[in-house]
Amino acid sequence: MNHVLIVDDEAEIRESLGEILKEDGYAVTSTASASEALVLLRDASYDVLLLDIWLPDRDGLEVLTEIRSLEIENTPEVIIISGHGTIETAVRATKLGAFDFLEKPLSIDRTLILLKNAVEARRLRSENQEFKRQLLIHVPITGESVSIKALRQQIKLMAPTNGRVLIYGESGAGKELIARAIHSESLRSDRVFVELNCAAIPEDYIESEIFGYRHSAIPNGPVEKLGTFERADNGTLFLDEVGDMSLKMQAKVLRALDEQRFTPVGATQTIQVDVRVIAATNKDLEEEIAKGNFREDFFYRLNVIPFYVPPLRDRKEDISLLVREFLQEFGRQYGRPRIEMSDEAISVLKQYHWPGNVRELRNVIERVMILNPQTIRIERKHLPMLVFRGNSRKGEEFSTLHQAREAYERDYILKKIDECHGNVSRAAEALGLERSHLYRKMKTLGISVRE
Repeated sequence: MNHVLIVDDEAEIRESLGEILKEDGYAVTSTASASEALVLLRDASYDVLLLDIWLPDRDGLEVLTEIRSLEIENTPEVIIISGHGTIETAVRATKLGAFDFLEKPLSIDRTLILLKNAVEARRLRSENQEFKRQLLIHVPITGESVSIKALRQQIKLMAPTNGRVLIYGESGAGKELIARAIHSESLRSDRVFVELNCAAIPEDYIESEIFGYRHSAIPNGPVEKLGTFERADNGTLFLDEVGDMSLKMQAKVLRALDEQRFTPVGATQTIQVDVRVIAATNKDLEEEIAKGNFREDFFYRLNVIPFYVPPLRDRKEDISLLVREFLQEFGRQYGRPRIEMSDEAISVLKQYHWPGNVRELRNVIERVMILNPQTIRIERKHLPMLVFRGNSRKGEEFSTLHQAREAYERDYILKKIDECHGNVSRAAEALGLERSHLYRKMKTLGISVRE
């Protein structure tokens, strides 16, 4: 519901105009003084301010100037009202940031049209600010593995609904990418996508981050901050790592989900929103429920449509496609558009376990390109020692003690070489070996001597 603040010293205008606007579906607050209006603006969020130019305690244009200087996120559109309107006053009001100018006696039809236009202008301004706030990189869900094809099909089927989504997957697997894909194919795709990492916000600040605050509820903070729920109105709110949210905040978010209504910190009035929530976690929430760390009712509210993002190690056939995508991305970024990778190098990447998933692969490709600025074809020798390290032998079964000892030695030597940034002589010194002895050991263990 859009909220209008009427500031006029004539009680009859406040009452009659307020009744008309309420009948037209607006929430209305009114006051007769400029000073009280400024207090109200700090306490709640308004879409439009109808401001009389002649007020008992202040000039309306001075108030307009002060409003524009307030530290309020997404200030309301201001429509100036005057009983003695002149072209000069109207021009001055417009230059000071007024949306438009109304003359008394007010035309109800013109007032309602201006209000509708002002509300739409504020909405567009708010969404534009949100889009600027986001780093919108539209990356396709790359891969031709069975699991990725199934995931794309699930998105196509479920995205157009308003059902809440819970995305499971390890860190770095691409949960945010899936959330953005769901939003882009939903009925809300022309509205904002707002992200909140629940694990990155300190407990003392997460409530104000989610619900916002008014009237300096945060010490030394701005007088107003819009929370993620309010910023995501009519769009999508992505709660990343929701499993790290405290029980106290789970209860408050649960209520906001049920009612689509909340009260900002320090405010007295509730705000109605229409938000689709997508949550993600790298934890087993059912296990967290059993431990008492996650509310069961909150879990069932979120888990309407579950998605599972497979780890990279379970879809290694997609690595070559991902490598090509990242080479193109960083090639454009670093002015090297024709970079490619050899089949042998890609084969090495496919043998690595990728505990950091797609994010780790992307970081490796960027690192290789930065460290080899003149290279146009990435070979096996250009890859970092990291990807040669043991190829994920943790938990691997060995038939003999000799095999297990060799695997451990190979991993340990690679770790030391990596710590020495590829310098074999320094690695030999760190291992307490002669350089020639280390070379022989590397050859025995199948560790190539790279340039």
